[in-house]
Amino acid sequence: MKKLNYLFLIAIMMTACGEKKATNPLIDQPETPYGVPAFDQIKLEHYEPAFDQAIKEDSLEVEQIANNADAPTFENTIAALDRAGKLLDRVEGVFFNIVEADGNDAMEAINERVTARITALSDNILLNEKLFARVKAVYEQRDSLGLNAEERRLTEETYRTFAVSGADLPADKKERLKEINQELSQLSIKFSSNVVAETNACQIFIQNEADLKGLPEVAKQAAAEEAAAAGHAGEWLFTPKRTSFTPVLQYCENRELRKQLLLAYTTRGNHNNENDNKEVIRRTMQLRIEKAKLFGFDNPAQYILQEQMAKTPEAAMAQLMYVWYPALEQAKKEAAKLQQLMDAEGKGEKLEPWDWWYYTEKLRAAEYDLNEEQLKPYFQLENVRNGAFQVANKLYGLTFEPLKDMPVYNPEVEVFKVTDADGSFIGIYYTDYFPRAGKRPGAWMNDIAHQYVENGENHRPVIINVGNFNRPTSDKPALLSMDDVETLFHEFGHALHGFLSQCTYKTLAGTNTPRDFVEFPSQLMENWCYEPEVMRTYAFHYQTGEVIPDSLIDKIQQSRTFNKGFVEVELLSASILDMDYHMLNNADSLDVEKFEAESLAKMGMIDEIIVRYRSTFFNHIFTTGYEAGYYSYTWSAVLDADCFHAFKETGNLFDQTVATALRRNILERGNTDDCGVLYRNFRGKDANPQYLLDRLFGEKK
Repeated sequence: MKKLNYLFLIAIMMTACGEKKATNPLIDQPETPYGVPAFDQIKLEHYEPAFDQAIKEDSLEVEQIANNADAPTFENTIAALDRAGKLLDRVEGVFFNIVEADGNDAMEAINERVTARITALSDNILLNEKLFARVKAVYEQRDSLGLNAEERRLTEETYRTFAVSGADLPADKKERLKEINQELSQLSIKFSSNVVAETNACQIFIQNEADLKGLPEVAKQAAAEEAAAAGHAGEWLFTPKRTSFTPVLQYCENRELRKQLLLAYTTRGNHNNENDNKEVIRRTMQLRIEKAKLFGFDNPAQYILQEQMAKTPEAAMAQLMYVWYPALEQAKKEAAKLQQLMDAEGKGEKLEPWDWWYYTEKLRAAEYDLNEEQLKPYFQLENVRNGAFQVANKLYGLTFEPLKDMPVYNPEVEVFKVTDADGSFIGIYYTDYFPRAGKRPGAWMNDIAHQYVENGENHRPVIINVGNFNRPTSDKPALLSMDDVETLFHEFGHALHGFLSQCTYKTLAGTNTPRDFVEFPSQLMENWCYEPEVMRTYAFHYQTGEVIPDSLIDKIQQSRTFNKGFVEVELLSASILDMDYHMLNNADSLDVEKFEAESLAKMGMIDEIIVRYRSTFFNHIFTTGYEAGYYSYTWSAVLDADCFHAFKETGNLFDQTVATALRRNILERGNTDDCGVLYRNFRGKDANPQYLLDRLFGEKK
């Protein structure tokens, strides 16, 4: 006590003398509403010192666990490891979100440096022999320790994490594993940076408005504003960002421009320049194969899938092929119809990938009297988001309250307080929906802070949804396509999975589930956005306020299976390509272009469709942890189709018996049990894959 008083006195004296210690908002955590990060105070120079301090603290915490003189127990070993690293969790939650959503060259440079340190920390923990001995001792005694179900699951998952990370390997293999992990982490950063650089570098300016014939006015206006911002007033700017080139592919009569833009998008990272990703891929696969063989597996897919629901690459491929063959047949029929449209024009042209979207819109208009430009005025972004909020309210009782004057990292970010039906606090929700130069493509959910319980306190999550939707123009709000609506609901489903978590241990909480299960709650949410009674809650004309007419809703329903062959072939071909890469047992002479072409040919891919992600910009499998896991979208789709059928069987989209069972057995449980068991506890049986085929291609009569 005397020492503390003495130090306190010194601190007062230093303050009185004008000496003030510089603070770091990432470390010192200034007081903010609901304890959210002080985004408005965080500066570039704060990140590396914060990471250094966090890594140091985590290392010390882990060393104390490893060197504990007491016999290993669940509490002093397994639970202690779960509780360790709180500062690192906080710093990572802020930094990696901003790198992805609002990054720049300086942030990327920091990313390279700190990722190497984090990888080294992870290896030092997971390859620590003393620590693993304690973990193993608890694991081997788990049947006699009186553990509850969640404690037992955490023990088993912790042991498995150490085992699959190399804790049982001999010393020489451990050292090699560390080297592999370090190099892989840097290759991942390089791959992602190359894709961003390629995307930002490509700008196509159009000087003659006649070259944009057929393009909707709203798309032209957005392109004109982009050009003006780039110093080309009076022109139109198009880029390989989806919000920019998609309207061109759908509506522009200029076939050459359609081709130019689609090829700009699909050749990113494949221009034999400083941003080329082919060698990055070859080296990545070399290292992944070597890593798998260190553990006694023939290929990376075997090593990775042992911890997933699928368990084996053969099981994953079987699920993919179950959907692939009917999807391919459907796509061939769709291609034939599109070719007939082209033939009718008498130009003698053959259907190419840059024609597919354009003639699909013509066919949609002919068969259903429907096009996306009819729908977009009804899909104002804020209204769609409110519709998603209402679904969450009707299903689970959640309420989303806008918060003003909250610290944010970009002025476009919006913040909401989430509460449960009884008024209890659920979490804080951020949304960041518009593209910018430093944002990676796509849409995603991140945990800025995780849910967990400690000392009786339920720490609630801070979650963000990020997207790349069309910006508002000078005279129109942000208007979404139907695909965008689906994407918003999808990412919101991930957010709900995180918010509804009621787990004790952060390792098991929320979306910390196997890859082929984590997409289930998100894809499930997509179903509601198409339902007529839900559409009437969010689809209002942005000018008149008129609710979407039943005639348009009917057309949407009638066209639900339209073009599904194309959509599924795009998706499934990427999934199969991913699996083919990760079933390789040697990549020393890997020729990326040749390998991709052979993979697509082997699966019977038709020339008129380009795989959703060409290898050189396939971020999912080369940067974001979906390697040998892109199949999970299809695996999870089987679960989501079966689950939604449970609601449909009741005749009530918001049936509270089903919704409560879903919340209690799935959404609150995280990874606290085998995910197959969780699903069977909810549904009473395994998922029926036929419901997915029925949804995609129509029920068999």
